[in-house]
Amino acid sequence: MPTQKPRKRPAPTRSTRAPSPRPVFEEPTPLWGGRTLRRDPTGYNPPADVRPEDVAEFQQLVAAGAVSFPLSRGNPGDLYELATALGPSGDQQVALIENAGRIVFHAVGDIGATNTGHYQDEVSVADRMTAECQVTKMQDRPAFLYLLGDLIYDFGQAQDYYGQFYEPYRNYAGPILAIPGNHDSFIVPGTPVAAEPLTTFMRNFCALTPQATPEAGSLHRTAMTQPGVYFSLDAPYVRIIGLFSNALEDPGLISSQGGRWGGVPDHQLAFLTAQLQRVKSEKYAGAVLLATHHPPFSFFAESSGSSGSHGCSPDMLAQIDQVCRQVGVYPHAFLAGHAHNYQRYTRTVRFPGAPNDYDVPFIICGDGGHNVISLAYSTPGHPAREPVNGSSVGYLDPNPGVPTPVPLLLNSFDDTDYGYLRVSVDREVLTITYNRAGTGITTPPLVPADVVAVNLASHTLVAG
Repeated sequence: MPTQKPRKRPAPTRSTRAPSPRPVFEEPTPLWGGRTLRRDPTGYNPPADVRPEDVAEFQQLVAAGAVSFPLSRGNPGDLYELATALGPSGDQQVALIENAGRIVFHAVGDIGATNTGHYQDEVSVADRMTAECQVTKMQDRPAFLYLLGDLIYDFGQAQDYYGQFYEPYRNYAGPILAIPGNHDSFIVPGTPVAAEPLTTFMRNFCALTPQATPEAGSLHRTAMTQPGVYFSLDAPYVRIIGLFSNALEDPGLISSQGGRWGGVPDHQLAFLTAQLQRVKSEKYAGAVLLATHHPPFSFFAESSGSSGSHGCSPDMLAQIDQVCRQVGVYPHAFLAGHAHNYQRYTRTVRFPGAPNDYDVPFIICGDGGHNVISLAYSTPGHPAREPVNGSSVGYLDPNPGVPTPVPLLLNSFDDTDYGYLRVSVDREVLTITYNRAGTGITTPPLVPADVVAVNLASHTLVAG
């Protein structure tokens, strides 16, 4: 079975764990010095490895180890307000965002570094986003970071939160919200119930109050107060419906799928239904985003046998499509991680009652620091075959749950760099940019590597 290496350098500890009356984000004493972040050199320990003799058994477990999870607090149609995440000054800060006329935020997945070689890659991404929080204009300053799962490799252990999350993001000046990925939820056999990864995730992201946790070590960032592992974030101009796509390596799932996955509750189907019904009843005019860790689409070459590192999740998407079709609401964009690269697709949806077809971006941003992997790799007798931007990849969407009059398009990808998303939304347009991190820190703005923009009223692309 998987075993854990002993820790040579434990994370620093706190002397007190009293709840904080208000959330704390960046360190109270700024450690920003020009273009260098002064970090704790003892903060990172490589996570535990799987022993070679355990690999085959581990692969079987990650293919079958779906997990249960608790109901989120509140009712299925409830919203988690950005003002709540911001604390006592949240209403004033939200008012400033509204007065600025748009909101900006970050999103990225798969941040956890698994070895010292990749730790600098994770830090580069974290530092770039942290640098963008230093801008003075409210309309350009990111309001929060939304993590798309797989924060902590390899098995979501509590002792790895300090090095893989708290230390790299010690100076990020805002709330950091998250949905868990498969590495944040997979249970290694023999793990005590109190140490199960979702328990640790919820202690750090779903606390009742913004209190310091043991995982933060000597740092001051407090736990987030999300209502659960799935939740709907309501912020000016945007609503993000985050779903937990469970602990399998592949595919993702949001329910028991009619009893196929025993023990997995169907909470999220009622939640998604209620959230979309609320969007419809309120005639919500902002951007509606849906976030999962596992991507609905991920590239593989149809004819060459060349395959990507992670596959699609068609059954999960079919359930989402079904709920959207029943309610009569479709998101403006989908965000995901899991595949360790950047991919952007456009799915054209013909939605009942809509005056025009919808152009829906499906975006993977899973190159937040863990490991960048090629979009395709070779199989015996078949060399690796990567696509070109603009490729028609309708075979990735063979049985859509909504009418798709145009085949799925792979618009853009990056499988060599680390990066992150910068999202901005105003009253009319949702704009998502992909930014390469590179190394070191530069003064923003950076030149985006990819841009897509969607008109909120018509659901059509105005860029990308």
